[in-house]
Amino acid sequence: MALHRGPERHEARTVSVNPFFGAADPVGGMAEAPPTHRLPDAPLPPATAYQLVHDELMLDGNSRLNLATFVTTWMEPQAGVLMAECRDKNMIDKDEYPRTAELERRCVAMLADLWNAPDPSAAVGCSTTGSSEACMLAGMALKRRWARRNADRYPGARPNLVMGINVQVCWEKFCAFWEVEARQVPMEGDRFHLDPQAAAELCDENTIGVVGILGSTFDGSYEPVAELCAALDALQERTGLDIPVHVDGASGGMVAPFLDEDLVWDFRLPRVASINCSGHKYGLVYPGVGWALWRDREALPEELVFRVNYLGGEMPTFALNFSRPGAQVVAQYYTFLRLGREGYRAVQRTTRDVACSLAGRIAALGDFRLLTRGDQLPVFALTTADGITSYDVFDVSRRLREGGWLVPAYTFPAHREDLSVLRIVCRNGFSHDLADLFLDDLTRLLPELRLQPHPLTRDKGAATGFHH
Repeated sequence: MALHRGPERHEARTVSVNPFFGAADPVGGMAEAPPTHRLPDAPLPPATAYQLVHDELMLDGNSRLNLATFVTTWMEPQAGVLMAECRDKNMIDKDEYPRTAELERRCVAMLADLWNAPDPSAAVGCSTTGSSEACMLAGMALKRRWARRNADRYPGARPNLVMGINVQVCWEKFCAFWEVEARQVPMEGDRFHLDPQAAAELCDENTIGVVGILGSTFDGSYEPVAELCAALDALQERTGLDIPVHVDGASGGMVAPFLDEDLVWDFRLPRVASINCSGHKYGLVYPGVGWALWRDREALPEELVFRVNYLGGEMPTFALNFSRPGAQVVAQYYTFLRLGREGYRAVQRTTRDVACSLAGRIAALGDFRLLTRGDQLPVFALTTADGITSYDVFDVSRRLREGGWLVPAYTFPAHREDLSVLRIVCRNGFSHDLADLFLDDLTRLLPELRLQPHPLTRDKGAATGFHH
């Protein structure tokens, strides 16, 4: 979550109340204008409070036109009804809500089977609030396993975690919060993610694991997890170092099993100890659910699992959060039940088709160069073509926002700080029809952009946010 500061001083401004908001007496409903930065002295009628909040939120962007986010922005009405029925159930109260707990257990079993666990009944896992928490849990398990193997040297020795510089920011947070050195493989040339051999060369006796990303947020490409495991196999043969791999499948973990079945990236690789995914991304559930799975109990140290006697029942837990609604877990089970393998395959295929088609048509405009084409994750990145000097990707992002389209522009990290790109995320609900409208708006902007004397963005860092 972003950190916010309170106002430097309490604002004198108040929220204005329309006379029609009063239920029976329009003028009486305006007797007190509530303040914006302190609790009002008296209650408001529910209709008034609703309307005030509703009207301010109209200034938010339209989530369906948000091509920056990976998070699901559309579900069926029936899923919404189920979520409303379960939003008051505390997911942590397993004894009070045993059927909700059972649906969570079934989801873990389904994912273990989907990700080819050697023995799905032996795999262990849990739901989380999203992939960020799931990554934190996976990192904690890696560190604890390393500490147990190196009890004679730890805590004197400093552990490290190897990853590409393209990882989601949660991995940098993990390293900062749990005092682990982040060893990052930089980008080079047209390689925008981790290089397996370079990753292996960064490993030593203090390496707790290597993170492979199945679907980089920077450009939508899959990292070569099988090649990474092979490089670490060779490292073990040379040095004896046995380095586990965690696969961050935040997005690709719910795409590759359906569209890239021959791609070996999951528990079929013995070196893969754990996998996470975001149910609220290509798992097709509204925000608030992720999943973390370990191939067996050996991969998840028992001392990290708390067995709490809570409200009458023993409850094994492994989490950073405690109380949270059961709605998203129920929605995940609904979606698994509703779609099945064939349904997921159809949805993800359509989404990839939209991405590949839109990428090709944007390339045909002549003003842009594609870095990726949406044929792995349904995500692609592009930059301005050689010879385009009148505008840059930040100008394009700003102008598209005028039509309601939210498209992030950002600069790549080391060693490709010279490259600034636009990234377009295609999700379920972003149809061929919406892609046509997007392309129409982009095409309509180009003549004006070409007439600019030069790019107009002064501060590229503040031009548009990149939040993965």
